[in-house]
Amino acid sequence: MRYAKEKVEKLCSFYVSDWHLATMLLPYINKKVDEKVEVIAILETNLKENIKVLLNKLNLKNMEKIDKIDFDKTNAYKYENIVKKIGDKLNNEIVIIVNGNKEYIEATNNNINKVIEKNINKINKKIKIVNCYEVTEFNTNIKEILDEHDKILNTSGEKEKGEVFEGYSDVKINEAK
Repeated sequence: MRYAKEKVEKLCSFYVSDWHLATMLLPYINKKVDEKVEVIAILETNLKENIKVLLNKLNLKNMEKIDKIDFDKTNAYKYENIVKKIGDKLNNEIVIIVNGNKEYIEATNNNINKVIEKNINKINKKIKIVNCYEVTEFNTNIKEILDEHDKILNTSGEKEKGEVFEGYSDVKINEAK
């Protein structure tokens, strides 16, 4: 990344099923919408039905606004699709939720990074990228994933990595010497 770290914050999240993911994301999305933050979903699988079912069961303040978020599947391998999703929103505070397998998340993040780099002068508010990982697929790579992110998002909101994973440290052995 060649852009200023103070403009972009990366969060990671871990879930066990699409229902768990939707249940975990909805309170966070509701809070962000309440704070007038633009929420964008870039998903490998369609979460629209899960979100609709949960919205009908929950009494969230921002149900109508959340319902307007596109939770459909996105072909993130096409740079143009990422430009369409986030390109004209970069002058607002935004949260970009990314979900998929490792290859999908990496491709999406690469394209997001390209869009941000091309538009760095338009960005005057914070961008948060929330990469959501299915635990069963990424269980052996959790330390690597944590190292690549600034914070963790879980059911109780944004947390420091050490708060969730006791004993976790960002300090690498070679850097500590």
